[in-house]
Amino acid sequence: MQDLATGMLKADALKGKTIIVTGGGTGLGKAMGTYFLTLGANLVITSRKLDVLKTTAAEMEAETGGKVLAVACDVRNYNEVEQVLQQALDTFGAVNALVNNAAGNFISPTERLSANAFSTIIDIVLKGSVNCSLAFGKYWIKEKMPGNILNIITTYASTGSGYVVPSACAKGGVLAMTRSLAAEWGRHQIRSNAIAPGPFPTKGAWERLLPGEMAEKFDFKNRVPLKRVGKHQEIANLAAFLVSDFSGYINGDVITIDGGEWLQGAGQFNGLEMVSDAMWDGIEKMTRSAKGS
Repeated sequence: MQDLATGMLKADALKGKTIIVTGGGTGLGKAMGTYFLTLGANLVITSRKLDVLKTTAAEMEAETGGKVLAVACDVRNYNEVEQVLQQALDTFGAVNALVNNAAGNFISPTERLSANAFSTIIDIVLKGSVNCSLAFGKYWIKEKMPGNILNIITTYASTGSGYVVPSACAKGGVLAMTRSLAAEWGRHQIRSNAIAPGPFPTKGAWERLLPGEMAEKFDFKNRVPLKRVGKHQEIANLAAFLVSDFSGYINGDVITIDGGEWLQGAGQFNGLEMVSDAMWDGIEKMTRSAKGS
């Protein structure tokens, strides 16, 4: 069996391309960005934490020999997104692809959520993806050059899911935007696609999402027909293909990579109905503690 940590594209598949990855300092964003670099791309990574970005950029450059520009950006603010674009142009001369990966999520019964909690997730995921797509789309159209937008959504963007309703609403909006822009901007040679991942655990994010004993009680691999979770290189391989010229006739599509999980039952988090009110109280305390750390 092929080593799942092995890249699938030839070494120069992204040579000369400049790719921006939001939420690129950690987790899946870091994995995708690192692979883009090994394939010859220039990389721009953004998040709100510049110290994390600089550390990640240094690690990426040391590992790959590529060039990484780290830019602090809150994707909820359109002017900051425009500044990222300008810094990328000043550094690399052009931008070829955008990966909308910045996200936020937490599990909770919906009736326990405040309006502000809802807005926080929707602003990061949906508004942030809109801001980036709009800024870069306008740039590509003005310059009369091809462009490529890749949105990282989730399997429950199509089905919905209990206990992560703000995320489901926001990701569902990004899915609609993916298809809509593919239809409208295709004439400008701007492609728009999405990846819908199933369980791809990342240490920080998943510890906050399923704190304490929840990770053991709600073991995702038991929901996946392949009886395992995804490896980061697997999603990096798919992302690299979709931002490369090899996928040039794929536009407006959503590719699911989840080991068949959604076929087992819609709503990745619906099984949380087993959690008692007392357990939810404990989860809220652990989540708040993690946010403050």
